[in-house]
Amino acid sequence: MAIISEDKDWTWVLERTCPECGFSAATATPSTAATMLPEILPRWQGALRRADAEIRPNASTWSILEYGAHVRDVFDVFTARLELMLREETPTFANWDQDQAALDGNYSALDPEVVSQELVQNGLDAAAAFGAVEEGQWGRRGLRSNGSEFTVLTLAGYFLHDVVHHLHDVNA
Repeated sequence: MAIISEDKDWTWVLERTCPECGFSAATATPSTAATMLPEILPRWQGALRRADAEIRPNASTWSILEYGAHVRDVFDVFTARLELMLREETPTFANWDQDQAALDGNYSALDPEVVSQELVQNGLDAAAAFGAVEEGQWGRRGLRSNGSEFTVLTLAGYFLHDVVHHLHDVNA
């Protein structure tokens, strides 16, 4: 069985704590991202070193390796979105199909050690980008291709939820 495409709108996590992973995106700020990301990167490294990192737990769920490659790319996508929001007035983000990215990037065939190194670098880059945001910029807006509006503040929470939730998915 193939991976089932994700089409859920997760913006609800901005309003309430995620019952699955326990993360409260509403309490996160760009400063939170800057400090939290370097602290959780070792958990991703540990998960990617597991002997079963390349094995899917079932036919319709990503392996730890695939989740790691996804999070590596999430760091890049959200860093780019943040930079766009800081540079332009209310930009619309290009659509990012995470399932297509997994296929195009052949996530399941990647080297876990390489993914780990890239994930750490991209995570540190994201932490630096969010850490450079001044509080007066937190209200800057951006739009997802489906019309969902984010501020820099809510983007930080939404982004952090994704990273933390996937740690929960891989039991790390």
